[in-house]
Amino acid sequence: MARKLPMEYAGAVYHVMNRGDRREPIFLTDQDRLLFLDTLAEACRKTGWQAHALCLMPNHFHLVVETPGANLVAGMKWLLGTYTSRFNRRHKLFGHLFSGRYKALVVDASGTGYLKTVCDYVHLNPVRAKLLTPAQKLSRYRWSSYPAYLLPARKRPPWLRVDRLLGEHGLPCDTPAARREFALRMEARRAAELDHEWKPVRRGWCLGADSFRQALLEGMRGRAGSHHGGPERRETEETWAGQMVADELKRRGWTGQDLAQRRKGDGQKLKLARRLRQETTMSLNWIAKRLNMGAAGSLASLLRHAGRKR
Repeated sequence: MARKLPMEYAGAVYHVMNRGDRREPIFLTDQDRLLFLDTLAEACRKTGWQAHALCLMPNHFHLVVETPGANLVAGMKWLLGTYTSRFNRRHKLFGHLFSGRYKALVVDASGTGYLKTVCDYVHLNPVRAKLLTPAQKLSRYRWSSYPAYLLPARKRPPWLRVDRLLGEHGLPCDTPAARREFALRMEARRAAELDHEWKPVRRGWCLGADSFRQALLEGMRGRAGSHHGGPERRETEETWAGQMVADELKRRGWTGQDLAQRRKGDGQKLKLARRLRQETTMSLNWIAKRLNMGAAGSLASLLRHAGRKR
């Protein structure tokens, strides 16, 4: 049976977690981890996502992400599918990499402390997994967003947003002094953590006060029949992509007939196809059909060839 859609709305924050198929590793080397980070950065550029916390573990990952465009499902489909394809190509493998079901916990990020709870949970994962010795600082674990929190803004990845978590730690400014204080607080948090306090993060479908839960339930009324694979999943992304095409046609003074009559490898069509690939999660099939550019495979070849000429 298909899974129900997670609650999607503009500005929603989620704790997303997914494991490898049969709990097998999703990273075989550090190059795989870098590949995942590059793919996540690309997903954030396409979707407008802002990450608040991230941790890559041997056979799963944790991500706390904010979705200004109400597009978690489309973005996760692209992220997981693209990383799987790249991982398989790199290792000459095929088939599923992830278990197929990602968990998405909706988080109350209104400044009431729940964002802090879930981000601390993510950043402390290497400690609970005993990937760090008691003598090693939390920042020693390279494959987490926590070390980036301790760096100046210019040295952080552009997809990482730190102000909201620092604010929930009572640190309103991103200064060297605030970052040092954040490190001290996290080391103290590490020493004092109790396993039972993470139960709300590990279970359930949302993390927040009763009023937050009730508001989500109200919002879900009338959506009980929505499932993965249905038209609702792609509505927001298709609307955005379709508007992009309409704007580009208007800018060029083209009609739909002009678009259809131009040859498949037309340079202007290729520019638009490249933009759609870079800024949306729409498939090659969708782009090829919408721009009258033939088969998806042919479009992929045209894009690769155009990329080599640049």
